[in-house]
Amino acid sequence: MLFRKDIEARCAYCARGAQLDGGSVLCKKKGVVAPGECCASFRYDPLKRIPPRPAALDMSRLRDEDFSL
Repeated sequence: MLFRKDIEARCAYCARGAQLDGGSVLCKKKGVVAPGECCASFRYDPLKRIPPRPAALDMSRLRDEDFSL
């Protein structure tokens, strides 16, 4: 499986929506809506969803002993 099945439905990454300049989404079904809304005709578009950034590694807590066997 390439994508998770439990993706939250949001107009921000719906195939039927288009981003507007003010942060709103232009939906083909409902018109101008907030990016957090969704409707029954939601179709997931994986190219519109931006995944969260991975956590940065905190190297300041590591010592040389952590890397020796």
